[in-house]
Amino acid sequence: MQIQALIDLLELQKKGDYIFEGQNYQAPWKRVFGGQVLAQSLSAAYKTVPEDRIAHSFHAYFILGGDIAIPIDYEVEDLRNGGSFTTRRVVAKQNGEVIFIASFSFQKVQEGFDHQVDMPDVAGPENLKSDEDFAKRYKLFVPQSLFEAIHSRPFDFKPVEKVSITDTKTKPPFKHIWFKAKETIDGPLSLHQRLLAYVSDYNLLQTATLPHTKGPIPKDLFIASLDHAMWFHRDFRIDEWLLYALDSPSASNSRGFTRGNIFTQNGKLVASVVQEGLIRKRTR
Repeated sequence: MQIQALIDLLELQKKGDYIFEGQNYQAPWKRVFGGQVLAQSLSAAYKTVPEDRIAHSFHAYFILGGDIAIPIDYEVEDLRNGGSFTTRRVVAKQNGEVIFIASFSFQKVQEGFDHQVDMPDVAGPENLKSDEDFAKRYKLFVPQSLFEAIHSRPFDFKPVEKVSITDTKTKPPFKHIWFKAKETIDGPLSLHQRLLAYVSDYNLLQTATLPHTKGPIPKDLFIASLDHAMWFHRDFRIDEWLLYALDSPSASNSRGFTRGNIFTQNGKLVASVVQEGLIRKRTR
């Protein structure tokens, strides 16, 4: 998928003052991608707020898996219009059935205190191999659906930790990945935020599987997102390298919990993410 195709996917069709319809990316894995629903719901919320407000956080729950053959209706509820903050609730439905809910908060740009944690001291993206390089090198060992998914993404991903198909050891629950859009993107911060929401759903739950699976490709697992929260701290561009610093503090009761901080290449913290998901061994 080209980046313009993704941008078009996030634009949505207006069906009413607070109702919008979104189409689905035809994912090789035949399920609606969670990042798509996150980004489309943020798009729907943005369409109902004043232009001087930018998103600063959202909290979402995935209720049911989406059917990629059916468009998604996004119903926006106008909860609050304050002097500094604006709040919206978005309900996503297919055939009248709720598949996703989220709350979004927007804020005027305001001056205030400023501090952040340091970016991890890891290798930069310049000399790292991409996951596409890995997939090409080990094409015979990579499932066809995964190979297609990797090559169809409009983003470049470069893992910091070395990836080898012959490595069968379990790993600590930490991961660092550089990523950016493959093409230059013209547009406001709101567009870059929607695209970051989309891409933020990659690599989270896989981090929680690292202590429990052998090799770079998790096998015989059923993985599904349960909830997702995100905070936008500072301005950024999605077409410039960003570092996703991920860790999973806990896995229990068939759930994996993962956190992520997103930094620019010069060390500015621009966003933070948390997600919990279902992780189960497949039964045959």
